[in-house]
Amino acid sequence: MPVRIALPKGRLLRKTAALLQRADWGLDEYTSRISFYRPKSPRFPDLQIKVLHEKDIPIQLAVGNYDLGICSRDWVEELLVKYPSSAVVKVQDLGYGYTTLCAVSKLNLADYVSRILNRDFNVRIVSEYPNLAESFALKQRLGRFRVFPVWGAAEAYPPENADMALINVKSADELTGMTEVMKFFDSSAYLIANRNSWEQKDLGEIVDSICRQIANEEKPAAIPAMRFTQPEGSPLQFVVPEGQKELPVDVLLKGMVKINKPDSSDAVWIALPDGHQQQFTIDLLRKAGIQISDYPSETGNRRPDIKMDGVNVKVVRPQDMPLQVANGSFDLAITGRDWVREHLNQFPSSPVKELLNLGFGKVRMVAVVGNEVAANDVAGLREIVERAERPLRVASEYVQIADRYARENHLSPYRVIPTWGATEAFLPDDADLLIENTETGRTIARHNLKIIDTLFESTACLIGNEAPITSRKKKERVRSLIAKFKAAMEA
Repeated sequence: MPVRIALPKGRLLRKTAALLQRADWGLDEYTSRISFYRPKSPRFPDLQIKVLHEKDIPIQLAVGNYDLGICSRDWVEELLVKYPSSAVVKVQDLGYGYTTLCAVSKLNLADYVSRILNRDFNVRIVSEYPNLAESFALKQRLGRFRVFPVWGAAEAYPPENADMALINVKSADELTGMTEVMKFFDSSAYLIANRNSWEQKDLGEIVDSICRQIANEEKPAAIPAMRFTQPEGSPLQFVVPEGQKELPVDVLLKGMVKINKPDSSDAVWIALPDGHQQQFTIDLLRKAGIQISDYPSETGNRRPDIKMDGVNVKVVRPQDMPLQVANGSFDLAITGRDWVREHLNQFPSSPVKELLNLGFGKVRMVAVVGNEVAANDVAGLREIVERAERPLRVASEYVQIADRYARENHLSPYRVIPTWGATEAFLPDDADLLIENTETGRTIARHNLKIIDTLFESTACLIGNEAPITSRKKKERVRSLIAKFKAAMEA
């Protein structure tokens, strides 16, 4: 019976490749320079290797698609904290890729006290790790809380759009600007296994080849774990504004405080994208006569300086923008129409609306199958599904779009497999159909795949919230920004 192993893309790739090189696996194709998802090992010629996004690996092992995998402990814990009976075994800490998961805030105690105590208490927590964030809040006995899942850049949201962020950092240097830190746990690269495979398959030689080469990477300096303290013997009391009652600090820490949004002042908040759309956005801002500095930032700054009175900017993931605009965290945002559609499929009554089609970042949303599949359109695929003995497996980063496409095209029975990237790697072993975006289609063809349908075309767009703006000055600033962007598009 063949053995299957999932190796990570991204942050851990280089050091994982070095470890396996020391183990004499001979994975010449496992590099960060090309998107090659099926490297071969001369030492283990029967071993089936797949390169996946790190976040997907624990889930794929849990459902039995792989016997072994390498990924960070944090993504294993994110799965196990919600599904503790998942069939995932932590085999060995591999000694590299050290990080620390921390709950951080940009508000100090004085801010907590001064920001309206004793109201409708609710603590907002933002994180890429929503399951761990919920577990953290429950362990800290926060009175009331909400967890906002994001694709990344969680550290950018406090204090205006969240009270806490649960983030993963490599060193204490990344905590600059954070006033309060609570350490959750240390993480590193782990070898993990499917429990059934671990008990039933002969994995000894493969596992031994890896574990004999464990790295001795030096751990980064310890993350300082700061907590509010109180004198021994009695609760520490703080002077609070007149008319407010005094509260001991342990009550404050248990979430009996709501940090209000910065008074709905006249300031306008706009979200700009990180990643490959930044240069297009810079060109748009230049055409609109808007000056901005430190975007993109060499230091990772997500609050660039925009030369406009009453306008503030944050740099976040385009995937998160529609929900954040709907929540009122931002007044305007530049994202993709694909992510707006994904959001509206999940929340049809969302107040998010498209204000301008910006035209750049054009991609097609397509349905993709393997070249070996005897279907050239969705009708042909439907015929195959009707004869199949198992549900159609649909993999996509766009879960809502994929679900709607399969439902409307009568591809039942089906199930949608959420992914975090490297979706091409899922065909044909772990999925039958991909819903993916593509600019040219060349990457799809290179992986022996073919497009059988185009769902829609997507470009960058400016979005806003349909809710009325009560401040006249703020309304004028929003209108001015929209007019500037519109003029830039018509120039």
